Amino acid sequence: MSAIVEHISDDGPPDVAPLRLPRLEAFHISLATLFALLLAWWGITAAGLVKPLFLPGPVAVLSQFVTVTTTGYVDATLVQHLIASLGRVFAALVASALIGVPIGFAIGLSRIGRGILDPLLEILRPIPPLAYLPLVIIWFGIGEVSKVLIIGIAMLAPIALSTASGVRAVSSDYIEAARLLGASETQIIRQIIFPSALPQILTGVRIALGAGWSTLVAAELVAATRGLGFMIQSAAQFLVTDVVIMGILVIAAVAFLLETLVRIAERLLVPWHGKL
Repeated sequence: MSAIVEHISDDGPPDVAPLRLPRLEAFHISLATLFALLLAWWGITAAGLVKPLFLPGPVAVLSQFVTVTTTGYVDATLVQHLIASLGRVFAALVASALIGVPIGFAIGLSRIGRGILDPLLEILRPIPPLAYLPLVIIWFGIGEVSKVLIIGIAMLAPIALSTASGVRAVSSDYIEAARLLGASETQIIRQIIFPSALPQILTGVRIALGAGWSTLVAAELVAATRGLGFMIQSAAQFLVTDVVIMGILVIAAVAFLLETLVRIAERLLVPWHGKL
């Protein structure tokens, strides 16, 4: 690959020290916020300000959580629904990363790649993934491929654009120093550019996970028999609001857990990021 640094500015982005709260203090603020929301929810429902059909109380939702976990809902337990959804999200994430990271490198390293791929991403990115749903069903049927593809479309752009941003942010001084020491183009990409861009790539993964979970419910409309989105849609059709809210909370909890795991991976893989 020639002209590998044609895209990279001489100076990287300025280092700005972020305002940081002590970790324990931030954790206490988060707990207090969640407790306040839970208390407000309980107060509104206990006072009868909203009918249970529209907003069941926390106790009712917790009861449904236990019921769905033990006996199931629409022919599957909560764990089975969760496993089905996680499988689709992870399959979409792997496919999006395998496609999006090379696209990001092509955009970041080459003017030709940027000229070809960047406009396509900018055209496709604003279109909601659900707009592709009819075409996906026509082209790929109603099997698992269609569900994974819809979620993957939502994940692709964040990973590709974050990767491209990370690649372009690499200082050309590092590239030139490595070249002077005799490094090949492959070694420069593998040992200089990729590690430097990894924080941005992981940020793109975190954004992509959020986009994927937000698309999950619609993706599981395509002839699904299991999945959190399918469970929520089935409950909504029969006005089982407590199951709907329970499913939403489970998705939120799982998404938060995955977000936390990616942040932990980021601290382990790129411990220097954000320290300067």
